[in-house]
Amino acid sequence: MRVSTTTTAREEAATAGGRADPAARRGRLAQIVHDFPRQKSLYLMTAVGVGLIVVFQYVPIYGMQVAFKRFNPVDGIWGSPWIGLDNFTAFLTGPYAARLIRNTMLLGFLSIVWGFWPPIVLALLLNELRLPTYMRVVQTISYLPHFIALVVIIGMVKEFFSYDGIVNRVVGSLDGEVTNFFMEPGWFRPLYIGSGVWQGVGIGSIFYLAVLAGINPELYENAVCEGANRWQLVWHITLPALLPTIMILLILNTTGIVNVGFEKVFLMQNPGIYETADVIQTYLYRVGLAGGQIGYGTAVGVLNSAVSLLIMVAVNYTGRKVTGHSLW
Repeated sequence: MRVSTTTTAREEAATAGGRADPAARRGRLAQIVHDFPRQKSLYLMTAVGVGLIVVFQYVPIYGMQVAFKRFNPVDGIWGSPWIGLDNFTAFLTGPYAARLIRNTMLLGFLSIVWGFWPPIVLALLLNELRLPTYMRVVQTISYLPHFIALVVIIGMVKEFFSYDGIVNRVVGSLDGEVTNFFMEPGWFRPLYIGSGVWQGVGIGSIFYLAVLAGINPELYENAVCEGANRWQLVWHITLPALLPTIMILLILNTTGIVNVGFEKVFLMQNPGIYETADVIQTYLYRVGLAGGQIGYGTAVGVLNSAVSLLIMVAVNYTGRKVTGHSLW
């Protein structure tokens, strides 16, 4: 693609000045129009994705105003009266706010602490294997849990850890104390986090394996010639190459601290373990959808999203300052 030096200089000047040059914008637009017949398939494919994002991510933002209203389906969004921040105040001063916030934040934080590093370790171990057949077998076995439906995963966990399940049978045969795991509040988080690590460790390692495959082998060869051992190769070559990917995935995963998956928690919880298993998402379902309090539920969802955004921005800023790598 040929670009004139005048246009390039104009664009560089606009970028350096921190503002868009109207002539440069017109030049880019003219270039897009000129290339459209030749690249129309790519533009059409992009349009489908952009359209889905607009319809399902941006159009619903219109309904956020319900959080500031006493919503009545008969009156609609515009006809419902404004009540300001009353819905937010009702949640924050309610009897369940402290428990919901604590459970959500703690479950999300522990999921990152215990679930973020295993894919990195697995990728490093697989990268050290020198038998391609064995490596493919290990990868296939580790990927399989990801492709099992979530409801099946939870069914398997309940079957294994039920009162008469295989785990309790083994414990009983060793003269241990049989435990009803799904009725004990203290066992909810270990079961939730452990099953999540098992299901996601294989598929999560794919990102890191892709980065490792792109490292120049000459770096390792030169380091070996300088006397570096295996640990030094990993520490000084492999991990620095993985650092940008690690930071980007960490920033994206931080949104999970307050956006704990509804489906899995809902399938695993019961009223007997609400003490540790009740999170904001399941509370929204009971109160907002099942209970019909649309405005109140929307306010809780908006508050949850705002906190998630603040956390992601803070982690992104910290990552840029500490490591020099960030999402934006």
